[in-house]
Amino acid sequence: MRKPRIAIFTGNYNHIRDGVSNTLNRLVGHLGKRGYEVLVFGPWTPRPAMEHVGEFEPVYSIPAPGRPEYRITMGFPSANKQRLRDFDPDLIHIATPDLLGFRALRYAMKHNIPVVSSYHTHFTSYLKYYRLGLLERPLWKYLHWFYRNSRHLYVPSPATMQELRKEGVACELKLWSRGVDTALFNPGQRDPQWRQSLGFSDDDLVIVFVSRLVWEKNLDMVVRIFGKFNDAARSVRTMVVGDGPARKSLSKVLPETVFTGYLTGRDLARAYASADIFFFPSDTESFGNVTLEAMSSGLPAVVAKAVGSISLVDDGRTGYLVGATDEQRFTQYLQQIIDNNELRSRMADASRGKAQSYDWDKILDQLISYYNEIIPVNTSIRVP
Repeated sequence: MRKPRIAIFTGNYNHIRDGVSNTLNRLVGHLGKRGYEVLVFGPWTPRPAMEHVGEFEPVYSIPAPGRPEYRITMGFPSANKQRLRDFDPDLIHIATPDLLGFRALRYAMKHNIPVVSSYHTHFTSYLKYYRLGLLERPLWKYLHWFYRNSRHLYVPSPATMQELRKEGVACELKLWSRGVDTALFNPGQRDPQWRQSLGFSDDDLVIVFVSRLVWEKNLDMVVRIFGKFNDAARSVRTMVVGDGPARKSLSKVLPETVFTGYLTGRDLARAYASADIFFFPSDTESFGNVTLEAMSSGLPAVVAKAVGSISLVDDGRTGYLVGATDEQRFTQYLQQIIDNNELRSRMADASRGKAQSYDWDKILDQLISYYNEIIPVNTSIRVP
């Protein structure tokens, strides 16, 4: 009985470190531990942002117009296609419905290989930031076709599942949440000396925003909200963790905000735990990875009421959910948490408690159980 073979196609595996690449790399590592053979196809890049996990088959790509940090695959070259034939997968998992994903789907349909997809990016919500709202319906039409030809579509939250059903996506939707390393991201990582090195006093309350710095993360709202609190009182400070093409312009309009740059691992965990409140107004997330990390670190979370946050933040208990354009409510709720020590402490404990239920091994084993509903019996491995 041979090991099950899974081919994964993605629009990003190592050229940008983000929620998608981190999740897929973790998945590949877990599949290897569980006895699966995995081959990942994704865009080639001359300067990978991270060291990838497992066997990676790079596909020729070019920089995205106007956004060179992103890579676009132009098709599925014959050499890569031959590599897929030689691998002889039992299942193809498509994480991005781009041109490479489209070609992978057509290949699978031609060769009668079962296909599953996962929903990582709420693509239609990005269109407004590029003034491409007229493309929303055509994009949904394409996504309907794409997912109709998938046996399963794995979605990260009940809210995302509800929205896709409302849009009429016609395939079997299954919940595949995301996890968090609660041992790494925990309140014990708080570091008073590190805070002082950034110019924060022991009495300062720090509001932190953690993200890749691109304008579609609702950075305009970050500017307005952080500008208010920077002007209001020196006892409330603001911090931005992350990097990206918008960092230079963002730091110019927020001169009193501390910018740490891109952080990872224990440095990132220390930054979360050394803050006091998490603020995240982005409404383009399909799952709030940074929100979950902040909650695990013991922070109340004031976030946009979006599909990626609704299932994570219990409104009024672990933080607050606010409409992405509601500047007044964001300000009001942040101020409430700042002014009320007991509320802040209670929300911090509740956030940490909820995050502890998001165990990575259980979540990834759930996905394997979905795989085993589809792949041939003579290749399946029972999840422990």
